[in-house]
Parts: sequence; C-alpha cells; structure tokens
Amino acid sequence: MLQYSQSRARHRRILEAHRRRVFALIPAYRELDESVSSLAVNTLRERLGGEGSSDSSLRPALLKIAARKRELLRKNGFPEDYLEMQYDCPDCRDTGMIGSEKCHCFKKREIELLFDQSHLGVLVSEAGFDKLSESYYQGEDLRRFRNARDASLRFVSEFGTEYGNLYFYGTVGTGKSFLSACIAGEIIKKGFSVLYYSASALFEKMASLSFDYRSRDKALSLAEDLYTCDLLIIDDLGTELTNQFVSAQLFTCLTERHLNRKSTIISTNLSLEEMQRRYSDRLFSRIASSYTICKLTGKDIRILKRRNQAQHHRREPLSERHYQESEEITGNGIHEKT
Repeated sequence: MLQYSQSRARHRRILEAHRRRVFALIPAYRELDESVSSLAVNTLRERLGGEGSSDSSLRPALLKIAARKRELLRKNGFPEDYLEMQYDCPDCRDTGMIGSEKCHCFKKREIELLFDQSHLGVLVSEAGFDKLSESYYQGEDLRRFRNARDASLRFVSEFGTEYGNLYFYGTVGTGKSFLSACIAGEIIKKGFSVLYYSASALFEKMASLSFDYRSRDKALSLAEDLYTCDLLIIDDLGTELTNQFVSAQLFTCLTERHLNRKSTIISTNLSLEEMQRRYSDRLFSRIASSYTICKLTGKDIRILKRRNQAQHHRREPLSERHYQESEEITGNGIHEKT
C-alpha cells in the first residue's frame, strides 16, 4: 500500500508541474481554469439564494470551457490529456483495489513480493530443461527419469489450457526439485504466477500466523495466495514436523486449489505408502485421483557431481603459471615453490 501511495504522490507532482508549465505558456488557459471556479461559486450562490437549480445551464457551460481548454492545449503542442491525472494502473487508479476486491495489479505485486521471498528466482536461474542429463541414470532409473521429464514437458505445454498436477517422489537427489524448478521457469515465462515453498518453511509460516491473533489478516492473505496463484510448488514434503494441524492445512490447501482448478506440484522423498501413513487416507485419495505421479530413483546426483568435480581437479595438470603463482618469498628472502 505504501508503494501505491508513492505512485499517486508521484503522479500528482507530475500533474502539478504540467499545470505550472501550461499556465506560464498559455495565459488564456489559466483564465478558463479560474472561470470554472467562479462559475461554480455563482451557481452555489444562486441555489442558496433560492433562485432554483442551475444544473441545466451549468453543465453546457462547463462542457464548452472543457472543449476550449482542449483546443488551447492542442494548438500549443500539448496532448489533450496533458493536464489529466495519470495512473500506473487506470483500472484501480493506483489504489490497489476495485471496490472491495484486489486489483489485478495488486495481485501481481503480491506475487512478485512472494516470489522474491521464496528465493524461486535463484532456483529458476540455475535450472532449465536444456540442463537435464540422462548420464546420471541407468536401466529402470533412466526409464523413470524419461517418463518424469516427458510428463513435465507435457505439463508446461498444456499449462493454461489444461488443468493438471504433478507428484514427484523417490529417493534423495534424483532430480525432483530440479524438475520442479525447470517447470517453474517455463511457466513464469508464459506470464503466470508461481509460488514456491519448501514444506517445512510453508507450514512453519502457516502455524506462526494461525496461532497469533494479531496476524489474522496476514494469515488470510497467505491463504488466498496459496489457493489462487496459478502454480504452487511444495518441495520436500515430509521434511516438516507432521501433526494434525499440518495434515489439515495441507488437505485444505490442495482441495481449495483443486476446486479453483489451480495446478500444484509436490516433491517428496516419501513413498506413496509412507505418505498415506503420515498424513491421511483422504489426502492420499486426493493425490492419487488428480495428480500425475512420477517416481524417480537412482544415485544421488549431487554426490555424483561433487565426485566428478573432484576427479577432474585431480586429473588436471598443473600449469607453469600455477607454479609461478605458487612461489612464495620466505623470511630469508629465498623463493620456494609449494
């Protein structure tokens, strides 16, 4: 709301600068502007004096003055709306609200703020379908990876026209979170809103807001964002401290999004049986009935990458420049190579 207030103040300053410029360059315009005030005062005086309403004569006079003012602006090289208040968003006039509803620009700013807070920008910048590699998978693991990749590409291509959800599960470090980030990047490019939360951070935030009566408005706002953003990604489900509150909030969130036809991606290291035992049968039923389920298995890619990097460094020959840069002068002034 502070940003909206600053936007209105900025446009008022611009308008006032325009007025000063026009008044200085076009004296006749200033006279017309002042005549409007005089006309309004005279009309009010007539009403108070019991001479009846002058609305029928006032409106044509005001329209005539407005037309003359536009003509003066045009003849002097100014746009006709030069002295009209401008807005970043004409729909809500930089208030953020249309009636009692949030304006589309307000929702966009909210999503941008939440996007920054979720650190999704960092994840997306490091991900991309072009960076996926089959070299880390073999046999059945490779087949599952290809199925998950194809489901992800299909999800992206149909997003906005077909409603769908994805559920990635399997062993640690097999690319579940990376695939989610790849999808998020493509959906953002399409102009849709995306929110990303790790499960532990999400439910910790929901609990802190829900159990603090002073944060009721913030809790309602968070719930609205979670229920209505175009794509919600819940990463590492199962890493949070699971209890009755978490199970109920998760089921409510997924149900509301399903009713709103808003897509969700969930990634977890839990097997389907573990997920069913930890949460509830109705949550399991919701996921089984409305999510494309993709299993990813194999070795931990992060460990493989670190191992490959270490082997690369060990094999890399030391250059002459390396030796030169490693020379150090000892306390006796003798050069030694390390």
